[in-house]
Amino acid sequence: MAPAVSLAVLALVALLAPGLGVAFPGCDYPAHLWCSSWEIAVACQVESHCANLLRPAASPVELTLFYESLCPACRSFLVQQLFTTWLLLPAEALSITLVPYGNAEERNVSGKWQFQCQHGPEECLGNMIETCLMHEAKNFSSYFPVIFCLESGSSVTKNLEAVRPPSPSLVLLTSLCPPDLLLSPLLSWQCLQVYAPQLDTSRIAACVQGDTGAALMHHNAQLTQALDPPHQYVPWVVINGKHTDELQEQAQASLLGLICRLYQ
Repeated sequence: MAPAVSLAVLALVALLAPGLGVAFPGCDYPAHLWCSSWEIAVACQVESHCANLLRPAASPVELTLFYESLCPACRSFLVQQLFTTWLLLPAEALSITLVPYGNAEERNVSGKWQFQCQHGPEECLGNMIETCLMHEAKNFSSYFPVIFCLESGSSVTKNLEAVRPPSPSLVLLTSLCPPDLLLSPLLSWQCLQVYAPQLDTSRIAACVQGDTGAALMHHNAQLTQALDPPHQYVPWVVINGKHTDELQEQAQASLLGLICRLYQ
């Protein structure tokens, strides 16, 4: 039995197509079928009158951010636009991928990947920590607040207020770093303690100082180098697989507004 047609739809028939039962040229269905499916309701432009139908779920907007951990513009976009938008939107509206690498360069020395970053060794370490964090946490909602914490301070590597004593795994990690780079792991562990205390710091430390971290960073390099068009600056925003100057400008001006327009 066909779904009941509302009075509003019947009124629409009377007003727009008297005697025909067809409201619009693209609608080849009799009025009693207009609310039988979402596709027919759209074709006949009466979907707002079909209370019995649920609108099909829209696909999430897919956003990939190519960035650097110490790049001021990257940090501003991640903290002020991306994180805020993620908090305000329902989970099904936006899917985010983070790729910390940017303008870094890599080279293979005796089978080992080495990296040189635009803002120096501290940035390479920051990129590595965030990459290993994502690898170990798996769940975006677990690691994104930690990355927000890292990027939102006065300095990713030097915001040391209220830092707690480091764990043994942190001591092991920092023993391999030059003295001026000890600050970044300390801040990372502080952010972990606040936002993701369930994560195993020893596993993240092992990733950062081992082959896994280098392999993950090499993968980030490959993703960045495969961009089409090639990135010219960071932050570089790709939305639904595309980058244009217009999308980039809209994302940096009001990412929330852009995502709301695209999520349909």
